[in-house]
Amino acid sequence: METTPLLIVDAANVVGSRPDGWWRDRVGATTRLRDRLVPVGGRGVPPELPAPAEVVLVVEGVARDVPATDGVRVVAAAGSGDDAIVDLVGAEAGRRRLVVTADRTLRDRVRALGAEVYGPRWLRGERDTPGREPAAPVVPDPTRPS
Repeated sequence: METTPLLIVDAANVVGSRPDGWWRDRVGATTRLRDRLVPVGGRGVPPELPAPAEVVLVVEGVARDVPATDGVRVVAAAGSGDDAIVDLVGAEAGRRRLVVTADRTLRDRVRALGAEVYGPRWLRGERDTPGREPAAPVVPDPTRPS
């Protein structure tokens, strides 16, 4: 049984969570997200996800042709990205699975299969935890000043 945690990122939802002009170039925005995810497998998302982790980016629609890169496996959904994510979660039932999405329906579906769910802000390091300073961005956004 695989023991490395599986981090599944809903590309369309994470890209669409910021009004930064992604709609003008969905492929470019998804490619930038993929590239920002590369270091996550080696360093995790402290404290909730220690390293190492397998990172999977689920793409759909016009972004379906975004290729994988070292450190990020890309799954091109044949239809619905949500369905592809649910299928991935179901196929990996023996390991820890974390899904990044803000889609409420998808969150409910994957939680029912035992996955943990986090929102796009968590992935960007913008989470607020009582008694703790905000974390440094896990996936730095080059469009935002530091």
